[in-house]
Amino acid sequence: MISLPLLMGAPASASGSSGSPQGSIVQIGMIVAVFAVFWLLIIRPQRKKQKDTQKMIEAIKKGDKVTSIGGIRGTVKNVMESSVIVEVDNKGATLEFTKSAIGSVDAASAAPAPSKKANSDESEDSSEKK
Repeated sequence: MISLPLLMGAPASASGSSGSPQGSIVQIGMIVAVFAVFWLLIIRPQRKKQKDTQKMIEAIKKGDKVTSIGGIRGTVKNVMESSVIVEVDNKGATLEFTKSAIGSVDAASAAPAPSKKANSDESEDSSEKK
């Protein structure tokens, strides 16, 4: 079995450095620091994005407006275990996508539309103020 000090290279010459264990500790510390930066900048954000995407896919329901990773937009008509049926136009044309092919759920379908009664109440209030 190859030991860690052999993998790290030969110690410096006797005239330049004494080859003390402090030098090895510094090298190990640098490796740990590089790994920590790599973790914070690359791995952690990727995992968070992956979890958010998984939650979005699990929350897809009938009637949601979705966009595929290829840019096709439509309305979900049926949700199955591993795929969704999406209506892509008003004439009833449908496509079946795997759930992983859904790129986003449009924000317009997530927010409830204001009711007509609320709009009519606002217009009556504004007409009374005039």
